[in-house]
Amino acid sequence: MREYLLVMFVSAAVTYLLVSPVRKFAIAAGAMPAVRARDVHREPTPRLGGIAMFGGLLAGLLAASQLSGLGRMFVQSADIKALLSGAGIMFVLGVLDDKWGVDALVKLGGQMIAAGVMVWQGITVIAIPVPGYGSVPVTPTQGMLISVVLVVVMVNAVNFIDGLDGLAAGMVCIAAMAFFLYSYRLWLGYGINDAAPAALFTAVLIGMCLGFLPHNLHPARIFMGDSGSMMLGLMLAVAAISITGRVDPDLIVEQVGSKTTAVHALVPIYIPLILPLTVIALPLADLLLAVVRRTWAGKSPFAADKQHLHHRLLEVGHSHSRAVLIMYFWAALIAFGTVAVSVTHTGRTVVLAMAGLCLLGLAVLLMPQFRPRAPKAVQSFVPPRYRDGEAGAEPLAGEVGEEPAMAELSAEDQALLGRMGTGATAVGPRGEQRS
Repeated sequence: MREYLLVMFVSAAVTYLLVSPVRKFAIAAGAMPAVRARDVHREPTPRLGGIAMFGGLLAGLLAASQLSGLGRMFVQSADIKALLSGAGIMFVLGVLDDKWGVDALVKLGGQMIAAGVMVWQGITVIAIPVPGYGSVPVTPTQGMLISVVLVVVMVNAVNFIDGLDGLAAGMVCIAAMAFFLYSYRLWLGYGINDAAPAALFTAVLIGMCLGFLPHNLHPARIFMGDSGSMMLGLMLAVAAISITGRVDPDLIVEQVGSKTTAVHALVPIYIPLILPLTVIALPLADLLLAVVRRTWAGKSPFAADKQHLHHRLLEVGHSHSRAVLIMYFWAALIAFGTVAVSVTHTGRTVVLAMAGLCLLGLAVLLMPQFRPRAPKAVQSFVPPRYRDGEAGAEPLAGEVGEEPAMAELSAEDQALLGRMGTGATAVGPRGEQRS
């Protein structure tokens, strides 16, 4: 675990330090598109944040190659070289799109090429484990198609939610944390060495997101752009594919005692394709809804609009920050709830806990105008927006404040103001100055 934490820290530190020079470069290069109708920010903001994230990816993998434990993966597995190849293609494609703009079909073709390069180097689905049945092998052609589709779906799902400050980086970070716990448990708890690359990829991904988030939270100083969002989606897909078909259910059965116990206690182990889809359930749902909505309206599925889930939260009345936090909450609930089912022996407690949290999330979702007020005893210590208006709270932004009362002035000031008058006698009924 210490080596994974070190890799995570290196990736986060390098990403964080690279953001400022990358921002200056993006401004100098003119990678600051004008504000579009579907955007929620009001001022042009530099893109190309994916350059800093790509630097964090390289730094994290370089640090891992120098460690005694993780360094063996670079010799035993070809997944890391395949990841770098696919991420490099996706990164170049994203940079071109951030600077000059790339047609949607060209972008889709580039995504498929990146996925095909990784499949050619060995990142492909070999078998699909099915509960109670075992591993179902797939043909090389079927495995290639499944892998390419999974990469394209995840890349576009992450790209679609990159609409609010900090939304995509935060949700991918949450998904990566859940998948890291899943992969690390398979590797350490059950001795499945094939799960180690997925744990490394998600550890680096967590570091990239954590290093970028401080610069991307509202109000964002820089956007990751397609160069960052497509790369994040690709890394999640690679982590899922690298573990699919390489987990032998018989190894789990030998350790837990029976196939029935293994099925009930470790469901995600048998369906490793479902777990990565659940950790990005919200982006995936947003993607499917967008495709159906645009196709139904006779438009291209890649035509941009302002009807994504995060846009609807803003329309309901939630603030920018609250909309992002709500999306974080639901992403964490689904992702970590799925992981918890694979950890606990009794899923009833997990289901009840998730149901309670769902009710809490719905309550927050349906109260966009809720504005908490602090007790009168502590109102002098809290920000003005949490004070009661009767207790002398300062007016909120956009509200008109009242004129100060005469009683708040000193006696000398009141006398001086009485002698000067209000100035009304100097102006006529139509605003014309009297002679």
